[in-house]
Amino acid sequence: MRKIIYSMSISLDGFFEGPDRDISWHCVDDELHRYFNQRIAELGGFLHGRVVHELMADFWPTADQDPANAGPVADFAVIWRNMPKYVYSRTLERADWNTTIVREVVAEEVRALKEQPGGDLGLGGADLAASFAALDLIDEYRVYVHPVLIGRGRSMFPSTDSRTSLRLAGTRTFGSGVVELRYERA
Repeated sequence: MRKIIYSMSISLDGFFEGPDRDISWHCVDDELHRYFNQRIAELGGFLHGRVVHELMADFWPTADQDPANAGPVADFAVIWRNMPKYVYSRTLERADWNTTIVREVVAEEVRALKEQPGGDLGLGGADLAASFAALDLIDEYRVYVHPVLIGRGRSMFPSTDSRTSLRLAGTRTFGSGVVELRYERA
């Protein structure tokens, strides 16, 4: 069965974005971007909320046509265009680029999607991930800790009264100082 993998880059003080959705502090160099591309290319699809999808759709469909985006950025544009995408939104009317709109997070439907053949499913977006976590649908967490303190912003994990036990599945340190922490459900 396919796994649902929630990935997020965060600051050392635990924020995935600063005020006004600032992510300029991300330390994504070519080494890290190539690693992201390799891991993402293995997936069978993206599970995103509307906000993440619209941010991605504003840049990635044509990013490889700009000569300034050579290398791993251009490579990711191809991966993004070709990857099946499931966008969870009650308001999005239409979406291009191999995208299916899903109106609600329904546990049985997500489990049926996991049972389909293909690679694991990459979950993106803190709000959508909170919905998946509340239904115990996340199998693996990949947290990329960037060597910066930003002081305030949005947390990767919303406040909750539940506890989820995890086990460390692996770590990796990149030249930029970013550290990958991989956790699976215990």
